Amino acid sequence: MTTRLTAGLLLAICFCSVAARAESTPATALLVLSKSDRTLAIVDPTSLHVIARMPSGPDPHEVIASADGKFAYISNYGGGAYNTLTPVDLVAQKALPVVDLGPLRGPHGLDFMGGKVWFTAEAAKAIGSYDPATQKVDWILGTGQNRTHMILVANDLKRIVTSNVSSGTMSIIEKTTGGRNPGGDWEETVVAVGPGAEGFDISPDGREIWAANAGDGTVSVVDTATRKVSATLPANVKSANRLKFTPDGKLVFVSCLGGPDLVVLDAATHQEVKRIKIGHGAAGIQMQPDGSRAFVSCTPDNYVTIIDLKTLEITGHLDAGKEPDGLAWVVRR
Repeated sequence: MTTRLTAGLLLAICFCSVAARAESTPATALLVLSKSDRTLAIVDPTSLHVIARMPSGPDPHEVIASADGKFAYISNYGGGAYNTLTPVDLVAQKALPVVDLGPLRGPHGLDFMGGKVWFTAEAAKAIGSYDPATQKVDWILGTGQNRTHMILVANDLKRIVTSNVSSGTMSIIEKTTGGRNPGGDWEETVVAVGPGAEGFDISPDGREIWAANAGDGTVSVVDTATRKVSATLPANVKSANRLKFTPDGKLVFVSCLGGPDLVVLDAATHQEVKRIKIGHGAAGIQMQPDGSRAFVSCTPDNYVTIIDLKTLEITGHLDAGKEPDGLAWVVRR
């Protein structure tokens, strides 16, 4: 009897010790997708430790967090083979039942605005929105462009911008008033940029859209007021994958999957500032919200590179899974 009681007591102590070591998701956290491991990692940006990993679903490419920081949504891409989003409860640190998008195959780019998940459906040449409250896709719009890949939605929900890789275009889709639809209509302006336009970002002041053209290595600058290309930069970024402004809008980072350099451009002068040797290729880029660091997924090298935004020097590497790709920040409110 005494032996059994002691063993049970030891088991209880061990259980409590493990539970005590379990780490909760911090209020500000970095999310990292691993394509090979099919996982989503939650990273503490202070300690740079992975505190939890959850299943991501097949072929995860992009991830976005809800505005309250409690949930994440992952696109299961497969080049059109899949048609699901995988939600994750970031507080409970567990994957939730998948969202079936039906005929909207090839979900890739994601954004979260107005309480909804906005996504591209590459194989369907469309974009749509998913409402977590009703658990339904409540809006769909065809772009008529090939490989509609990435998406950004304005805070007021009146403008949506997408990159269309195979068409070499950017779509600027704006809400209009009047017409036969009482709720307003949508008007799409297709802007020809360069071959393989994929990674893009909108300047913090909203005046420019910068698109990286993987095919010819240029960067197209689109004036949002005129909806026309105002400059084409010979940036030498062939195989460009993602493009991101720093939070202050002064610098632009471009990652290239097929090259060793992360290219840094001056947003005002359009000149190259630096090429940072980060490995054998890179994909996702995320800027820390406080403007101190950049995190870059070096997919072929199986690590995330950390860059100081003041010195533009590499300060470390993060192991969050094999073939890291999509990144996102969580700020819980």
